[in-house]
Amino acid sequence: MCKGLAVLPATYFERVKELKARIRSFLKRQDWSRPCLSYKGGKPRPTLEECLQWKQSFEKLLSSKHGLYVFRAFLTSEFSEENIAFYLACEDFKKTKLVARLPSKAERIYNEFIGTEAPREVNIDHETQEITKANLLHPTTSCFDMAQYRIYILMEKDCYPRFLRSSVYRDLVNQHTLNKQRPMCQKKA
Repeated sequence: MCKGLAVLPATYFERVKELKARIRSFLKRQDWSRPCLSYKGGKPRPTLEECLQWKQSFEKLLSSKHGLYVFRAFLTSEFSEENIAFYLACEDFKKTKLVARLPSKAERIYNEFIGTEAPREVNIDHETQEITKANLLHPTTSCFDMAQYRIYILMEKDCYPRFLRSSVYRDLVNQHTLNKQRPMCQKKA
């Protein structure tokens, strides 16, 4: 499982720094009170209502593009981004249309997240690991379902509550709240 920070590639730490900087930049954006406006890149900003919906359920957080982005950045800052990466890889795997591509995609996911010495190993029990390995003999779009479910539950019970208590989430909601209290016609300095 955790092999220590020494075995992590330097690019991983650079990626963490980059995502932290993006979150800070995301949170410091001006004029959150007008969500219809776009910010750099032309993507719409999340509204306060959207941010508050993330608190209603883990599913609502994952179904929001902005929520998924902020949650993934949060997990990266906590060195547990492999959980959401595995979950999303499984979601993508389920959408595979060509049956001929299933074995190679399944092998890639297994080697990256589940196998011994996997570079981004997820925390699943031995039994789930063995069942998933056996499923690879005849891969179907459901061969990772059990492992994906375990990781989903882990994120829902552990990572998600920490995210909701994090300064990342609180600052985002507070930024909206403060800007809603500011008069719309107030000019920026």
